[in-house]
Amino acid sequence: MTIGFWLNIIVMLLFIFGLFFLQKKHVSFSKRVFLALAVGIIYGFILQWIYGPTEQVVIDLINWFNLVGTGYIKLLQMIVMPLVFISILAAFTKMKLAKNVGKISFLVIGLLVGTTAIAAAVAIATTIGFDLEAIQIQEGDAEAARGEALEQRSAEVEGKTFPQQMLDLLPANPFSDLTGARPTSTIAVVIFAAFIGVSFLGVRRKSPEQAEAFEKLVDTLHAIVMRVVTIILRLTPYGILVIMTKAVALSDIDGILKLGKFVVASYVALIVMFVIHLILLSVAGLNPVTYLKKAFPVLTFAFTSRTSAGALPITIQTQKSLGVPEGIANFAGSFGLTIGQNGCAGVYPAMLAIMIAPTVGVELTPSFIATVIVIVAISSFGVAGVGGNATFAAILVLSALDLPVALAGLLISIEPLIDMGRTALNVSGAMTSGILTSRITGEIDSGAYQNLENRVEVEA
Repeated sequence: MTIGFWLNIIVMLLFIFGLFFLQKKHVSFSKRVFLALAVGIIYGFILQWIYGPTEQVVIDLINWFNLVGTGYIKLLQMIVMPLVFISILAAFTKMKLAKNVGKISFLVIGLLVGTTAIAAAVAIATTIGFDLEAIQIQEGDAEAARGEALEQRSAEVEGKTFPQQMLDLLPANPFSDLTGARPTSTIAVVIFAAFIGVSFLGVRRKSPEQAEAFEKLVDTLHAIVMRVVTIILRLTPYGILVIMTKAVALSDIDGILKLGKFVVASYVALIVMFVIHLILLSVAGLNPVTYLKKAFPVLTFAFTSRTSAGALPITIQTQKSLGVPEGIANFAGSFGLTIGQNGCAGVYPAMLAIMIAPTVGVELTPSFIATVIVIVAISSFGVAGVGGNATFAAILVLSALDLPVALAGLLISIEPLIDMGRTALNVSGAMTSGILTSRITGEIDSGAYQNLENRVEVEA
């Protein structure tokens, strides 16, 4: 190892110690996350400027930095399945949810899928407006390798009919799905938890004492899982620091610049869809500015961490601060991890489909566009909320449309950049579905919604 290598290790340790010092000084979580984001970007650029993205010293540094960055991601992945499972169960154990669980489930899922269809339409309009086509993007070695990997992954779903893909969502072995063994494991866990929850409601009617014992067990497990999540969230600034350093240091800057048009178009579509969330709240008679103020911490966390699943506890707490009952908040947050992610399962696959279609001679007719929207909405089932799920959603959509999956690999150099915005939109979509469901069922606490002092400060 060279002197430069050890100097850079020391620099990273100093950055980590600085964040720890700020935590001890009680600097707010959001400020520490944004500081880590900025420092990571700057340090990544410095490493790239001094060494270049392909030098062995940079690769060696990143391998050591991954102890923090990849370690943080693995801890988030570790808690996803327990978190989703116990959150769904906790939703069923709430008293008010028992009266209209069917209606609430239908509304939450309907709003998630409906807004995903709208997101697909917005993405299509943006792609056509910016005149984006896959043929405009030059393919390098990294893009070719990513394309081959996507083709291999698409073999898992290629040839399956729609009914077969729907059957894949069911938990034949829920214990295997709790390990995340399949791409659709998350929604399988949701379905398994929902079956247990419905059974709990039946037991509560016939044997209240047994149901009460189960409810106490669920409450205890829920408290413990949430405590584990809190411990992991405390590592977020350190994880963000290293993740951003790695992303920038290893990025193909020239490739990013060449794909600048796609980046701009992606964020235009994401912002337009976020505005639509605000419009939907306004139509429901709710102040969108209040939503913005209260949702800012969790949207910031989702943007910087790029994980909808890791944001789940904050997503639920933010909804509660907006007057949403805890049961509905749990449902909306948990279902939002697996169904109808507006950014990853809506905007992204639709943009890819419209970009790739002309390269194989498919005309963008109204019927084709309508088909894309329907397939995007249906394929949005089973997309989990931790890293790489936009890719899985794209594979499902492109395979269903019989379009070349490998061309999706052309965007590898800008994936981290646009994934931040996609994740924030996913979380906003989940919260919007919970708020609107509460409004429709008449269970929202309007006073709590308007009370700006009742905010969730992401503090760890």
